[in-house]
Amino acid sequence: MNIALTMPGWITLAVLLVVLVFLVRSNRAPDLILWAGLAILMVIPVRKESGWELGVIVPTEALSGLANEGVVTIAAMFAIAAGLKETGALRWLSQKVMGIPGSLSSAQNRIMWPTAVFSAFMNNTPLVAMLLPIVDEWSKQHRLSASKLLMPLSFASILGGACTLIGTSTNLVVNGWIIEELEHPGLGMFEISIIGIPVALMGILYILFAQRWLLKDRKPAISDTDDARQYTVEMMVESGGPLVGKSIQDAGLRGLPGLYLIEIDRAGEILPAVSSNISLLAEDRLIFAGIVESVVDLQKIAGLRVATNQVFKMNEPLSNRILIEAVVSNSCPLIGKSIRDGHFRTIYNAAIIAVARNGERIRKKIGDIVLRPGDTLLLETRQSFAEQQRNNSDFYLVSTVAGSRPLNNRKAGLSLALLVSLILLVTSGVMSMLQAALLISGAMVLSKCCSASVARQSIDMQTLLVIAAAIGLGKAMELSGLALAIGDSLQTVVGMNPDLMLFAILSLTMLLGNLITAKAGAVLMLPIVVAIAGELGVSEMPFIIAVMFASATSLATPISYPTNLMVYGAGGYRFQDYLRLGLPLSVMMIVAGTMIIPKVWVF
Repeated sequence: MNIALTMPGWITLAVLLVVLVFLVRSNRAPDLILWAGLAILMVIPVRKESGWELGVIVPTEALSGLANEGVVTIAAMFAIAAGLKETGALRWLSQKVMGIPGSLSSAQNRIMWPTAVFSAFMNNTPLVAMLLPIVDEWSKQHRLSASKLLMPLSFASILGGACTLIGTSTNLVVNGWIIEELEHPGLGMFEISIIGIPVALMGILYILFAQRWLLKDRKPAISDTDDARQYTVEMMVESGGPLVGKSIQDAGLRGLPGLYLIEIDRAGEILPAVSSNISLLAEDRLIFAGIVESVVDLQKIAGLRVATNQVFKMNEPLSNRILIEAVVSNSCPLIGKSIRDGHFRTIYNAAIIAVARNGERIRKKIGDIVLRPGDTLLLETRQSFAEQQRNNSDFYLVSTVAGSRPLNNRKAGLSLALLVSLILLVTSGVMSMLQAALLISGAMVLSKCCSASVARQSIDMQTLLVIAAAIGLGKAMELSGLALAIGDSLQTVVGMNPDLMLFAILSLTMLLGNLITAKAGAVLMLPIVVAIAGELGVSEMPFIIAVMFASATSLATPISYPTNLMVYGAGGYRFQDYLRLGLPLSVMMIVAGTMIIPKVWVF
């Protein structure tokens, strides 16, 4: 059957081709490109059977992606991930699991297997966003190449995310689409696991074996430890905390990137040039020198707290505090006074937790340091401090330190319990994925695992807008007849054999996913495969699963998946590095999908 394209179909095809070219060749944000294409399809004059009209697709159909069940579910999952991040639950788990590697191969094993498991039960994009700085720090601590760990981290999260319905937003998008468009009840939590788990196992084993030849050692353009400022910060070992009785080495305080343990003050006795074997005691005061990023990481280690009592005397709740850098000016009234005698906290409602001075190490307790012009102060204070003090002549420069919000470690167990509850609610069939995600994300906020503002800020609007626009473009393909025409053309090339068609759909979906992002590729392919199934007279489910699987495992380019983009700069990678390691794996996954899918989802 040969389908002739009408004018709306040709216009949709032309707009889609322009969108694809811009996505591949332009540096513009993908959400802007996709929404520009959708806007054109809503306003361009088109001749239809009833005469000339504005738009290939009406606004209500074009904007249907904004109300898609999968899109709303993804937004809720971002809030759930925020709760896990704010409580330090994931950081604690990852540190427990990773431990001390004996070799590069051991380090890759310690990263990839747990990441794949974690990503099966929480969205892999925020997961990698949380793990990236942890793995980067861990690699420096153990003198391993970050480029040998970060791409395997991303690939493992993609492979693990494809194992369950909630592991990747791509699966949620496809599930939301079939619920909306096909009136399908939706896939089960572990329905995709039948193909996802064996492919994830195969993929991780392949990476562990092939990376020694296919993954080159790269260096990032900018190192986090290139900062010349050396802060002096004093931390205290908490009584009854997890660090009491541990050695410096076992506590993970030796070899921290950009940080040096100068000495320990133990009840007035100074232990200089600290040995790694010294055991920590309650109330030990640890004097560190290091860059600001490392000081931020130090604050997030469970069992350590800032030694100065000034932080406990502040009026602001802990959850509302952040770290601020401020440079002391010549006109500051506290110059020549020690921090203790100058009553800094009383005057500015901010506690000084570290001081940097022209790169030198200040061998004094924080309260005893006498302030000089040009000293850079690291302050723990309220979030409004930077705005209020920006024009104050007491400081030359005031800036917020990224990622410095304190972790609420006491809620770590609760946030993990809520995640487990989400999994149980979905797998037991008590609630749909959307209902469970909304309930648990609300519980994260109500239980104060994260604040409402943090939950809002955690939602990646660009990801949601890309998905919503792609759904609108897919709807235009369906309504204009383009999806049916493409399906007919594919059928002409491949023939009537469902197995060959499945192979072609897997290949085309993965190609699109690697060129224009996985989510956009999935949504554009869905109306096409439904049309193909109708033409062949077979069930559409094997083809829909093929689209879900192939798009969720698109990993051969840096633009295919957000996690690949996250590690791109941090690992110092080049575009061809992804192709070199990812292309053979993609071919293996296409073959595996062709073999497994028809045996589970019958045509």
